[in-house]
Amino acid sequence: MERTNKNHFYRRVIALMIPVLLQNGITNVVNMLDNVMVGRVGTAQMTGVSVASQLIFIFNLTIFGAVSGAGIFGAQFFGSGDTEGLRQTFRFKIIMVSVISLGAGALFYFWGDSFIAMFLRGEGDPALARVAAQSARNYLLIMIISLIPFALVQCWASTLRETGRSALPMAAGLVAMGVNLILNYFLIFGKMGFPQLDESGAAIATVISRVVEIAIVAAGTWATRKKGPFIVGAFRHFRIKLTVVKSVLAKGIPLMLNETLWASALAVLNRYYSTRGLSVVAANNINTTFFNVFSVAFFSFSVSAGIVLGQMLGAGQVQEAKKAAYKMLLLSIGVSVVVGGSYAAISGAVPHFYNTTAEVRSIATGLMLICAAAMPFESLANTEYFIIRSGGQAFITFVFDSGFMWVLCVPVIVLLAKFTGLSIFWLYGIVQLLNVVKCLIGFIVLKSGRWAKKIVN
Repeated sequence: MERTNKNHFYRRVIALMIPVLLQNGITNVVNMLDNVMVGRVGTAQMTGVSVASQLIFIFNLTIFGAVSGAGIFGAQFFGSGDTEGLRQTFRFKIIMVSVISLGAGALFYFWGDSFIAMFLRGEGDPALARVAAQSARNYLLIMIISLIPFALVQCWASTLRETGRSALPMAAGLVAMGVNLILNYFLIFGKMGFPQLDESGAAIATVISRVVEIAIVAAGTWATRKKGPFIVGAFRHFRIKLTVVKSVLAKGIPLMLNETLWASALAVLNRYYSTRGLSVVAANNINTTFFNVFSVAFFSFSVSAGIVLGQMLGAGQVQEAKKAAYKMLLLSIGVSVVVGGSYAAISGAVPHFYNTTAEVRSIATGLMLICAAAMPFESLANTEYFIIRSGGQAFITFVFDSGFMWVLCVPVIVLLAKFTGLSIFWLYGIVQLLNVVKCLIGFIVLKSGRWAKKIVN
């Protein structure tokens, strides 16, 4: 019986993981295609898109945090069989992401130039920096249009995943990837009678693909409403029970702030890496782009683990969830070792996809090798985060994730960048090594068992 239950548990995780992996993989492959194709135009354009993408990344993680807060309750409502509760968490997501998208759009429009300038202060050719800044602005202004479609996709996709239905978002992502790839080719390079728009073409292609993706997800959810009745009546009104609002805000606001602050801290790290030269900005862009594609494997595993554990907690299976958490940690290490080895294997070839200098390629290869070596720690910390979050422990999650970044990682990089002459490889390697400390903290939290709580009735 125990072996049967164990096999059932693994099947649940894998059944969720594969569609999540494919959907997130598609998203990151689309970003990679944008990056590589723009990189074929030139180093300045690639650097500009990289800088603008860091700002978009902060927005994306803020949206992720906003839907995740409600998603904790969504998974537990589904686990307890409460369709109305799930419907109300979906409404909450729609309202939150709409407000955030409008605010972020205004921020990028009016203050985008100031943000872009922060990342282009390293040593290098001033003319290159000017072209990079203009490319970043061109890309960012168009990408503002994509903010709301992207945010709405996250609302639908996260709710579908909480109910164990990940195939539809995956299919929509596949179609969006195809649209993006074709339009990238036409608009970046000016093929098939289209004008050559360089980085602006990449942004336009992404906007169109986002619109296609939300159209498919929304239409598909309604067409299969018998399988997901939460969508029936979801837009009839936007009333949400006060108890649900208070509960979701209590857990959701810290999670949203956590994602925003974590992404902001990462932007600060990249800003100080850039003090070692504009070549580092371009090289770090190559590394980050491909790391995001490869890290989808352990990220998707962690997301799926968190959802399954949330469903178990919602069903009152607290002790079972605690035992399952340790299995998740071991599996995450195994996944990351395979992924890290693969990442190291391609580190010498990937930089040659780009039309850039030998210096940029050499730095990119070095950063990729460091990332590959540190991947098991990154994966373990990521899995610990989603396990802790599944029980609604918002404050602990906040301290563990963004608190760690701002209290330890940011001060370390500031001190090293300002007061030492260490190369980018030392700066980057030391910051990556700090994940060992984070893993130990996460294990202590899991060992205490305080994270495992049922938070819905």
